[in-house]
Amino acid sequence: MRVLVAGAGPAGLYFTYLLKRQRPDARVRVLEQNPPDSTFGFGVVFSDRALEFLRADDPETFALIAPAMQSWTDLAVVHRGERVTIDGIGFAAIGRLTLLRLLRERVASVRVEPEYQRALAWPQELEGYDLVVAADGANSFVRRCRGERLGTTVAHLGNRFAWYGTGMRFETLTQTFVESADGTFNAHHYRHAPDMSTFVVECDAATWRRAGFAAMDEAATRAYCERVFRDTLAGQPLVSNRSIWRSFPTVRNARWSAGNTVLIGDALHTAHFSIGSGTRLAMEDAIALAGALREHPGELREALAAFEAARRPVLQKLLAAADASGAWYERFPEHMRLAPRELAWSYIQRSGRIDPARLRRIAPKFVDGVS
Repeated sequence: MRVLVAGAGPAGLYFTYLLKRQRPDARVRVLEQNPPDSTFGFGVVFSDRALEFLRADDPETFALIAPAMQSWTDLAVVHRGERVTIDGIGFAAIGRLTLLRLLRERVASVRVEPEYQRALAWPQELEGYDLVVAADGANSFVRRCRGERLGTTVAHLGNRFAWYGTGMRFETLTQTFVESADGTFNAHHYRHAPDMSTFVVECDAATWRRAGFAAMDEAATRAYCERVFRDTLAGQPLVSNRSIWRSFPTVRNARWSAGNTVLIGDALHTAHFSIGSGTRLAMEDAIALAGALREHPGELREALAAFEAARRPVLQKLLAAADASGAWYERFPEHMRLAPRELAWSYIQRSGRIDPARLRRIAPKFVDGVS
């Protein structure tokens, strides 16, 4: 079996490892356009049961990744200078580069060496393989090569965000809302290493225009954000890594495969970063696809159909929650009219997955106004 995996992110690397583990005879080629230690962003965040989906089926990978994660048991919302703690809702995070290095170790253990700085440029490069796996992100080249056969839609949200790091250590995932002379800002921040935190700055489109970000370079933008969040950062600087303003792309596909090509990860779907599920969903896609290929050996069409049939219902629920969360952030300047505790209530229920009854069970201190 000849397989091309486009993309060496979490989805592509983990699928490669799983496929080679179950099919040692498969000839797998992994192509990645970026250098091995070049990655967008700083940390990735998971729910408190971050790696439970790995523990049973892949204890070795679980044991490799789990010790490298930072974890906490509460969330916090900061508004008008007041900090509101929401107890009982934990998360974990890991540096994205650290995660990729660990996954590369797994790939090396099955004797596959990804080819880095190798960008696909022509549709003809996808020929000659039994299976092509598009794990090349939201702007997937492979997906574009399949044109209308996949029924792809890409819609960009209105807010702008920039992904930074900082040496400031945050003990828990925190949402900080700030109003400046130019408008409203939000920061999503959490530690992903003992000495490093992720700091995502977000603003609405009107604020972005009033602040004049369109005319600023990366250094000026960083300095501006440091001023807005001076109190939150306690004077610590922000660290850039391709930290330019972006608008979030919502990627959806009516069909998950076309011929011998199948989509996984961000090439297939994107989940708004506020929900903390994108990397998990990508790795779960890899598990589901590898499982379908295992259950339908020699029957590629049936395997790809089985992958979509089994995975789509689960994914749709999670993406609906991510879309609802993204929509809430699109209106965060309106939510900032609320008092701090009211804003925290609105925030924690934004995805539709936590109703008041469930919140009382998992966050009794917050519900009772103790925190």
